[in-house]
Amino acid sequence: MTFEEARDYLLQQARKLGLEAEVLATHTRELTIQAHGGRVEEITQATQGGIGVRVVVEGKTGYAYSEERTPQALDWVLQEAHENALLQSETGGFLPAGSELGRHDLLGEGLSAPLEQKRQAALELEADLRADPRVKQVQMTRYSESETQATLGSTRGVAGAFRNGYALLLTSAIMGEQGSLKQGYEYELSKEFHALEPGRTAQAFLQKTGRLLGARPLKTGRYKAYFEPKAFGQLLGMMGWFLLSAKNVLEGKSLLAGKIGQKVASEIFTLVDDPTLPGGLASRPFDAEGTAARRTVLIENGILRTFAHNSETAQKMGMENTGHAARSYKGVLGIAPTNLFVQPGQGVKMDEGIVVTDLMGLHAGANPISGEFSLQALGLKVEGGEMAYPVENFTVAGNFLELLSRITALGTELEWNPMMGIVGSPMVEVAELSFAGA
Repeated sequence: MTFEEARDYLLQQARKLGLEAEVLATHTRELTIQAHGGRVEEITQATQGGIGVRVVVEGKTGYAYSEERTPQALDWVLQEAHENALLQSETGGFLPAGSELGRHDLLGEGLSAPLEQKRQAALELEADLRADPRVKQVQMTRYSESETQATLGSTRGVAGAFRNGYALLLTSAIMGEQGSLKQGYEYELSKEFHALEPGRTAQAFLQKTGRLLGARPLKTGRYKAYFEPKAFGQLLGMMGWFLLSAKNVLEGKSLLAGKIGQKVASEIFTLVDDPTLPGGLASRPFDAEGTAARRTVLIENGILRTFAHNSETAQKMGMENTGHAARSYKGVLGIAPTNLFVQPGQGVKMDEGIVVTDLMGLHAGANPISGEFSLQALGLKVEGGEMAYPVENFTVAGNFLELLSRITALGTELEWNPMMGIVGSPMVEVAELSFAGA
């Protein structure tokens, strides 16, 4: 059976059994081309897919899934989900009503270029890096692409499907000059293969990593901080989303609990999650429960407006569902962002302080429950309004909510970071933070 035929079969069988059921099927195709030493080292193509069922019986929720799409396998999945629901002790589960959502193709012909052109992109990126004598080692050069199709349906009337995907150029290398060595990475993402430019990606790496060569130790102190978009995007993806997930609020893990309508950040700070963003890498027409996509302002001019909800958390908290339900065909219902970004501002004028270019060790050095972070970083010293010299061997520390309250300026241009979800940020100026160095 196709995924749509399997969905319809499961829903038909569920109705015969008098079950409330939701069916989610996903199929992912991935391609990775690795280049090294002037040749293609490895080409990997993989596909994965399956179909998952969520049923609700007397308020109890059960899940099951299969990667086979035969009538026998699908009958087993439905029976297993039903039995799993009966084994649960917690009640309160339900399936939201929905409607016909249609079929949506958000990718088009973006990844349809011949394989040879994709091989050449990976080789060209490596060659462009090796052409610079400061590049001592190219550790990894990669082209990859991912395409996902999702099909959803429920006995409550939900029905729909969509396709999305992206192409990625990624490299990691070591640069050296006069005894100074620096490791860095660079990436370029697009929904269109032909929009990627290996030469541009190489030049971005050489500029961003090369400027850090010859770094000096930073003296311990409190400085004004200028977070580059990549660095702030990492911090926001790790800390910010955790605090805004209604699931974490209900579990008592979020510092923002009870603060709806209160000031939680600088008045110039607005945070948006928008699955309808044209060309957005994480855009989608509906969430994992069939709730239609819409733009959600989470923090507006420093005021917390809402948490991110699926139908269950919205019901428990008595709030509007924001359409952030997420799950894989194997998983249970959760909450996830789409295109999460900080609204750009009027611009940043540097005077004195530290430009934070890279943050390291986020999973070890950032605690989203307490909001505290202490992270190794690389950066540039700003003196007299100009970037004077690179600095190293320092950590930047603070509390994430305090950092948000101390934001004094935002850059005008948004850059997207795929390393902690799809997160967009401009340059972010913070009045003062603690830097521990020499």
